[in-house]
Amino acid sequence: MTTTTLAVLVPLLPFLGAAAGLLLGRTAPGFVRPLAVLPTLTALVLAALVAVRQGGDAAVDSATELTPTGSVPIELALHIDGFAALVAVLVALVASCVQIYSTGYLRDDPRYPSYAALVSLFTSAMLLVVYSGDLIVLLVGWEVMGICSYFLVGHYWETPEARAASLKAFLVTKLGDVPFLIGLFALATDAGSFRITRILGTVASGGLDHPTLIALLLLAGVAGKSAQFPLHTWLPDAMAGPTPVSALIHAATMVAAGVYFIARLLPVFEASQAAMVVLAVMAAVTMTGSALAALAQDDIKRVLAYSTIGQLGYMSGALAVGDRGAAVFHLLSHGAFKALLFLAAGVIIHAAGTNSLAAMSRMRNLRDRVPDAYWTMTVALLALAAIPPFSGFFSKEAVLGVAEHVVTGHTEHAPAAAGWIVLVAGLVTAVLTAAYATRLWLLAFRGRGIEAPDHGRQPLTMTVVLWVLAVPSLALGGFAFRLLPDWFDGRDLTPTLTTSVLGTGVALVGGIITYAAWRHTTALTAGAPLGAVAAHPEGDAAQVEAEAIASHKPAYGDIAYARDPADPGRLLLGPLHRHAAAGFHLDAVYTALFVRPVQAGASLVRFLDREVVETYVRGAGALPRWLGTAVRRAQTGNVQTYVSALLAGTVVLAVAVVLAATGA
Repeated sequence: MTTTTLAVLVPLLPFLGAAAGLLLGRTAPGFVRPLAVLPTLTALVLAALVAVRQGGDAAVDSATELTPTGSVPIELALHIDGFAALVAVLVALVASCVQIYSTGYLRDDPRYPSYAALVSLFTSAMLLVVYSGDLIVLLVGWEVMGICSYFLVGHYWETPEARAASLKAFLVTKLGDVPFLIGLFALATDAGSFRITRILGTVASGGLDHPTLIALLLLAGVAGKSAQFPLHTWLPDAMAGPTPVSALIHAATMVAAGVYFIARLLPVFEASQAAMVVLAVMAAVTMTGSALAALAQDDIKRVLAYSTIGQLGYMSGALAVGDRGAAVFHLLSHGAFKALLFLAAGVIIHAAGTNSLAAMSRMRNLRDRVPDAYWTMTVALLALAAIPPFSGFFSKEAVLGVAEHVVTGHTEHAPAAAGWIVLVAGLVTAVLTAAYATRLWLLAFRGRGIEAPDHGRQPLTMTVVLWVLAVPSLALGGFAFRLLPDWFDGRDLTPTLTTSVLGTGVALVGGIITYAAWRHTTALTAGAPLGAVAAHPEGDAAQVEAEAIASHKPAYGDIAYARDPADPGRLLLGPLHRHAAAGFHLDAVYTALFVRPVQAGASLVRFLDREVVETYVRGAGALPRWLGTAVRRAQTGNVQTYVSALLAGTVVLAVAVVLAATGA
């Protein structure tokens, strides 16, 4: 079987599994789980075979024209280079883990058949994006992921949070997709083709007429899909969906698509210095702002959501300094440990039996109750904090290293300003990342909330997946930075001494300071009742916020889960905590600038339609009706009345004639 045939089967098998799952979900429920797991696992095996055959050598290209479309043809094309081959393996691996995990996590969910089919369709769409060699075909997968995210985030549609989150995710990403679509058409017009290879050839020959405009239009779509500032607000709210869906979206699909798209077409963006600086600024604001927000969140899934936004900022930063190898390296390692973090969080939530215990300040005694989640999440958090020798250290240092090369003038792929922006923001974010990772670990596994009822051990399918993902989280980086350059344009990914020392040093400082703050707040609140939160850094009693246990919504009957008063995030952020917890009020800003004016405009249109337009319509019908009524009433059928009316009319006419004659 040829490499091209294998590559076609990789996205096709999950698609067929999705179609079969939807058709047989009600009539043959026993086939649902095999149809969810087996096609995705087979796609993983085939993707690995494609990667082995491609081997980092020349790209595999194949194309056939779908239908004549005029001057710019649309082709069903494959373009599989080293980046595509490895990213496809990551997508299939994470999707397989999510499908296996979901068989236990959602085993009692009546809507599991549709859920599993949508996850398979989601996977197929992302694999189509990864392998596609034509931008229109890529756009199909891009948009299918959008609609899948809408349905999966809204899986628990009975809750208003899930309905609002799914709608928000769909609308915000579509807001970015409109300029993205325009940018694709503009790019194809300049290049004369939607084929990626021909577009890159046009860029190499200097054939793009509007590189800055095209790059900025495309960046809008990337910002929406990959949750980058200012279109990142949908991702934290998307945590209302099932936890395995969060793992899939954050680790291998949807948000990774935007970063991968820029890596695929990086020369297009490099053709515009202004676009590279804009990308650097977007990445810097995204990574620092999201890290601050993560440090203030109480919901464990929202912490991880903001963490994803920040790590995607690192990837965008690497692209802004012109190194797609470092960006995709971090995409691969992040995919492993972020999937592990979400699935471990799902084990914690599953152990409590409810999503309401996702609040870290209400957790207690979890280390002994979920040992698999404890150990594997510890590994993933160390990788997230970029502590050597975990995978996150090598991939994050690759990003900081290429930024240093730009600053020191060792490369001319990006402006020096972009290098400085990415390097400084990356180091600041490294401190904050270690801080919120340490805070998450302390509150989740050493917290002082009220212990939830024990719901027994988790299914084996859930815990085994955690250990599978722990392997690349621990060991991927140490091997990858030596092996990946052959797959990634030959760029060196070895950590540099300066950024390694700085990055690891600031990460350790962030973790130690957070631990010290936690010890300090624990000592201050040692005698305080559960539910009292120390809100002031100095512990001033006048600034202590008291939260009554009874004010919290019970999770089980009459049991109320109190908050842990020892939250180091409040101490570290001080007066900034309230703003960071609200995502710096960006949603409120959007509501004031866009939502309310649109609602006001809609109200005005409704008023004009009902009170003005409909008034004219009703008036146009009422006047003839009134005239008809008057004429109908005059038709009495009485001859004397008609003769009297005739005589009266005659008299009136005679008088009128006499008056007219006299006046003349």
